[in-house]
Amino acid sequence: MKILQSNAGVLTNCEVLELLKSRGAGKDPTRVIAAVAPSEFKVYDYLEQTVASKQTIEIIHKFVEDCKKYDLANGEMLNVVNIRPSSAVEIDPIIQDCDSRMGDRIDEFLENVVQVLPPYPSQLESNEDTAEDKEETTDDQQMGVK
Repeated sequence: MKILQSNAGVLTNCEVLELLKSRGAGKDPTRVIAAVAPSEFKVYDYLEQTVASKQTIEIIHKFVEDCKKYDLANGEMLNVVNIRPSSAVEIDPIIQDCDSRMGDRIDEFLENVVQVLPPYPSQLESNEDTAEDKEETTDDQQMGVK
């Protein structure tokens, strides 16, 4: 592989994860066969626990298109995609002068973030566990079990 242009742009965590997967990270459980450095496996392991593991390039492009009306800088958009904030408290340190630039549109922006970008894998698991608990409770109530 030849580098045509160094520092041509920034990558989202999702894109880094895809690059590591294409190089062989994560495919070899013993991590001996793949031509990937140990540091790259550490990055891969970390990114698998973040929202990047559930994102796709299509989701990111859709989100960026939906958010053009908020006039965010590229770095701010990148941080939103990588971090996936879910509250105004998490948005404030990401977006410079958030209150003056976003005003009352913060809630609308957060709703867009939550709807388009997938949640953290740990949130998905806890939501599935909660749903299973509710189903079991409903089944027990229908059977008359207390």
